[in-house]
Amino acid sequence: MQFKLFKTLWGVHGAPDEAARLALEAGFDGLEAAVPEAPEARDALGQALSEHGVPFIAEVCTGGSYVPDRHATPAEHLADLRRKVRAAQPLGPLLCNVIAGCDAWPLAVQRDFFAAALELEADLGVPLSFETHRGRSMFNPWVTETLLRQLPELRLTADISHWVVVAERLLDDDWDLLLAVAEQVRHVHGRVGYPQGPQVPHPAAPEYADCLAFHQRFWEAVWRAQRRRGASLSSMTPEFGPDRYLHTLPFTDQPVADLWQVNRWMGDTEREHFCRWIGGDA
Repeated sequence: MQFKLFKTLWGVHGAPDEAARLALEAGFDGLEAAVPEAPEARDALGQALSEHGVPFIAEVCTGGSYVPDRHATPAEHLADLRRKVRAAQPLGPLLCNVIAGCDAWPLAVQRDFFAAALELEADLGVPLSFETHRGRSMFNPWVTETLLRQLPELRLTADISHWVVVAERLLDDDWDLLLAVAEQVRHVHGRVGYPQGPQVPHPAAPEYADCLAFHQRFWEAVWRAQRRRGASLSSMTPEFGPDRYLHTLPFTDQPVADLWQVNRWMGDTEREHFCRWIGGDA
């Protein structure tokens, strides 16, 4: 099973060509980003992907941006999903990472929405990977596991940093449930959360070693499940980001760490981690 790292364009303000070049120089294999609405920007992204020959993961939000519009209906979410996946198709995505649904919907509505999303996936022929994200349908592990039992065809992007802050604890006491979720993970967002936030200031900091170890143990469970399923590829996007995820100093608003260096550290660490794991676990 191969391990491929994707560079997020979240927080990147330069041209996609420059982002692709930096990603390859730093040992990343591809890019993950939302597909731009503007045709010129979409063409520039497509040209960068083609010229550098890198794989692409398209990010799709339904019913608004990363935080859903509370009044958007499931039908509007599905229409967004269809439109944005179609917009991504010319870029040839490996998969679409989908931030979907709303945490406030009743469980029956969630189930019907994702059943319809699976039908749309089959119709469009693009693999969809639904992210475990705050504010969205899969904002905690208990709802997610219930949906997976009802719809076992669903595949996930696991970003359990969201679950850690939602639950305000590392989820060791629910480890069996996390193992069940790991069976359905297609893609991983490699960010480390802690009980009071979705992003530690730096994952190498010793004061957050327990948080890093918890996430890494879950990622190993994902890799083990992927290998049992016969997957040829395991993908991860180190996704430390801006927008107040990255801690800043009071009054000056200066970041406490360099975001690019943090994501590079996470990528290098997890590539080495995967190599150790697959060598020792084989």
